[in-house]
Amino acid sequence: MELLYKKSDATGEELYYGTHTSGLKIFIIPKKGYSNNYAIFGTRYGSVDSEFVVPGDKTVTKVPDGIAHYLEHKMFDQPDNSNVFDKFSKYGANANAFTSFNMTAYLFSATSNIEENVETLLDYVQSPYFTDETVSKEQGIIGQEIRMYADNGGWKVFFNLLNCLYHNHPVKKEIAGTVESISKITPELLYGCYNTFYNLSNMAIVIVGDVDPQKMVQTVCHNIKKSEPFSEDIKRVYAKDEPDTVVKPYIEQKLSVSTPLFMIGYKDTDTGYTGQKLLKKSIEIKILLQMLFGKSSAVYKQLYYSGLINQNFSTDYTMQPDYAFASIEGESKNPKEVYEAIKAQIERVQSEGLSEDDYNRIKKVLWGKHIRSQNDVDEIGTEFIQLQLMGIDYFDYYDVYSKITFDDVNNRFITFFENSRSALSVVNPVE
Repeated sequence: MELLYKKSDATGEELYYGTHTSGLKIFIIPKKGYSNNYAIFGTRYGSVDSEFVVPGDKTVTKVPDGIAHYLEHKMFDQPDNSNVFDKFSKYGANANAFTSFNMTAYLFSATSNIEENVETLLDYVQSPYFTDETVSKEQGIIGQEIRMYADNGGWKVFFNLLNCLYHNHPVKKEIAGTVESISKITPELLYGCYNTFYNLSNMAIVIVGDVDPQKMVQTVCHNIKKSEPFSEDIKRVYAKDEPDTVVKPYIEQKLSVSTPLFMIGYKDTDTGYTGQKLLKKSIEIKILLQMLFGKSSAVYKQLYYSGLINQNFSTDYTMQPDYAFASIEGESKNPKEVYEAIKAQIERVQSEGLSEDDYNRIKKVLWGKHIRSQNDVDEIGTEFIQLQLMGIDYFDYYDVYSKITFDDVNNRFITFFENSRSALSVVNPVE
């Protein structure tokens, strides 16, 4: 397979990439002199993908909530009853996997035996093995995990917020599903989802480290099992009637936490696109979040020095082509007062305008964070594949970033931060 090459003029990072005849996209980022190596093998398939049309079919397939996460767990079962983690340990690797809203990924990090570890990674992810007995056994294990999350304050404050923001979109559903929904999962359903979403044309592998790109691509290609690429995309059925409004502005729950937890969300209604346009929006909103609520902002200082927040205060922006939201979270003895201060900050800036000096400073800070992240092979690999599965080229970051202007950020502020599209989720201690 022929590899293409590109290099970032801004960072000096190199990329070797290509698409195998199976449809698998392969990306290799060499990091000479680095001791750690990292590989991540992912599919564009997550918890929101419970309704879909398989390429070649005309009817919609609907599966139980939580099946993507369930399938991730079951991929570690092998036909010969061997233990995948033992194989990785033999070659000195730490392996893991995760399922998010829109992606499932299998990964490892290692300082040696990179080729053997890549072979192991490719082998087990391409070797599904589900039986009635093993699927039934997993229902008890994942059921315990679901009940554990039900008592986790950080988890519940997040999903409670999503249920405030979203009327119909499946992002509001918990990733692992419910005890009831997973009880309906069968080997046949797992194989159906596997054959649909684990088709290599729906997947990508990213390898980062001190590796020889040519040798590495040969290793990948030699370990690809037969897979015919789809001739068309999987049609994912999401809620088309998601209103711009929020469901409700406030939700509260009591759990065994020592301090009240809060999460404030702003629903993004500018959706439906991908690529550089989506990346540009993400950078603009991340700049705004730091300008408005970062540690140098007036509202942060006001809240911190009055004792309403502590150092566990952060902002984030979660995006996909069909949904997105900003979040502000932390701990507070009075979350409602924090929420009012956040909304007042938005109203004040709507009246007085953004500071261009703040914009210039925060934009430089964001670039510095991006540069520092490139010292971590795990972080590069994970972000690269997450963006790639959204149709975004990680190496486009600087080109997009450098063209963003103060007017762009100001216009984004005007359209995005609308207090009527916000909500507050609180988890209070049990009395």
